[in-house]
Amino acid sequence: MAKVNCWEWKKCGRQPDGEKVAQLGVCPAAREDRINGANSGLNGGRACWVVAGTLCGGKIQGTFAAKLANCMGCDFYQLVAREEGANLLNSRDILQRLT
Repeated sequence: MAKVNCWEWKKCGRQPDGEKVAQLGVCPAAREDRINGANSGLNGGRACWVVAGTLCGGKIQGTFAAKLANCMGCDFYQLVAREEGANLLNSRDILQRLT
């Protein structure tokens, strides 16, 4: 069974060709190909907590440092952590791919 990406789980409509792209733009997590495959996701779809500019709680979020605490409590982050278990990529390792 394929693992879901954040835009599928959250139904935000910001994936390429999503219903809210005209209004809000394509989500940076959906475009971030440098972390493609992280936690078995498409682009940043299963590592969205490290990507600045994602849409959470109805508003666009800031940097990794600014949003980390909120993301750790997110139902999607917790799903990824459960599914990946010991194989969950460390945020620091994912961030290194972005530099």
